Amino acid sequence: MTSSKFDLSLAISDNERTRPIIDGLVDVDGIRLLSTVLHPSEMFWRQLKFAEFDVSEMSLASLFIAASRGDFRWVAIPVFTMRRFFHTLAFVRDDRGIEGPADLKGKRVGVPEYQQTSAVWSRGIFQHAFGLDPRDVEWHMERMPDMSHGGATGFQPPAGIKLERIPPEKNIGSMLASGELDATVLYLNEPNLIDRSRMDLASVKVIRPLFRDVVAERRRYLRETGIYPINHTLVMRRELLERHPWIALNLQTAFQKAKDLVFRQTWGAMQPWIEAGNVNAADNLRQPPDPMPYGVKAARPVLEAIAQYLHEQGLTLSRVDIDSVFAPSTLDI
Repeated sequence: MTSSKFDLSLAISDNERTRPIIDGLVDVDGIRLLSTVLHPSEMFWRQLKFAEFDVSEMSLASLFIAASRGDFRWVAIPVFTMRRFFHTLAFVRDDRGIEGPADLKGKRVGVPEYQQTSAVWSRGIFQHAFGLDPRDVEWHMERMPDMSHGGATGFQPPAGIKLERIPPEKNIGSMLASGELDATVLYLNEPNLIDRSRMDLASVKVIRPLFRDVVAERRRYLRETGIYPINHTLVMRRELLERHPWIALNLQTAFQKAKDLVFRQTWGAMQPWIEAGNVNAADNLRQPPDPMPYGVKAARPVLEAIAQYLHEQGLTLSRVDIDSVFAPSTLDI
């Protein structure tokens, strides 16, 4: 009966894999979720800064950074709500002689937030695959300390990193259009409380994607590394897990059911699957396998890669132990 369920507040973004949870098509055994649908930029800031929700989607990088600094308020559940090849979403001005990531050396490059997971992945891939040291770039960050992930986790620019704050009256889009920036590793212009850019970059003829063939680069990266980058996971209050250990697997099971339901109904229509499907089609792969499995065991190589990049880039004090971050009952999934 509904009255016997355990109420938990949930902050989540709306996508194909989470919608069955949001719409109530998939229930969580023993739990009634009180859902708030938010843009990730706002959600992560609110959760890291104010701890508003019992369960929420969370930036993987910010979670690992917090844990490395002794903040264990959150325990992760290996439900990965965002996976994309974000390094292929960089934009450049076409008049700056930039043909690949290595050409960003010495350039002025925008980033919504230096510690965000997509930026960590991009810098790690640019360094390991293309030889671009993050210290050789002049970074310009849009988000201000009072409304950012880093403001809640004590972010300071790592040693050797040149980082400037974009003034409030400007943003990444306006500075790219004016020529004050040469490139950006990510562009977020969806309306939300955190990100200021609103310009449609497609309207600026001099701006183009860094990779002229983004699909080819996604194919290359996945073929050579086997990694489909994870950006977001699910977290819950650690105090809740300690009092009610059963919650973790019940949530894991429900979110897995939601994803399975969507995969059965609209396998080819999901944006992340489109990205991975481009790769798999090139290699004559068919469904299954699942291109974005949930679970620590299934995703361990990807999780270890982001932990490595975070430490290499000076954002975590030590390399985070994956098993210390995720709920113990989920480690063998």
